[in-house]
Amino acid sequence: MSPVTRQARLTRRIRLLVAATITYNVIEATIALAEGTRVSSSALIGFGLDSLVEIASAAAVAWQFAAADPETREKTALRFIAFSFFALAVYVSVEAVLAFSGVREPRPSTIGIVLAALSLVIMPVLSLAQRRAGREIGSRSAVADSKQTLLCTYLSAILLAGLALGHLGWWWADPVAALGIAAIAVREGVDAWRGDPCC
Repeated sequence: MSPVTRQARLTRRIRLLVAATITYNVIEATIALAEGTRVSSSALIGFGLDSLVEIASAAAVAWQFAAADPETREKTALRFIAFSFFALAVYVSVEAVLAFSGVREPRPSTIGIVLAALSLVIMPVLSLAQRRAGREIGSRSAVADSKQTLLCTYLSAILLAGLALGHLGWWWADPVAALGIAAIAVREGVDAWRGDPCC
């Protein structure tokens, strides 16, 4: 296979993976934000907002690969991904503080638990495919986007633990899970800003 043909095939694969990521995250965000609002869960709202950040990140990679020379748009795409992470961290931290202060009291959510469990299964598979394609084509932004998808796996685990403990009556587990989500978002934002989407 010629280098040009291989490049075209990898670019097409990245576009398909971006489309799959956007589709899943639209569904995930809709459910998480609606349910999080219903039960006053800062962790579930944070999870839904992360889904919106992932949609924005995937759209940034799609925008990059729509160019004749995707490398010319890579730095801008990485900066956008980083800012998205930072914005998520700030919002979720504020929501968690409000929950701790008693302004919002989270209630149990079976829907949230099911959503977190599904994402825990789906997102690692999608992230691995994105990372492989990004590394093959040599795109740091595509690999950064795969990290954002992988982040959803960690967030799913944190959310699942927080919501499960909430079912046991441990209301504080929800804002603690939200702060965990914020901390991971900051770390990933710093990595994206530096253009260091390794590992």
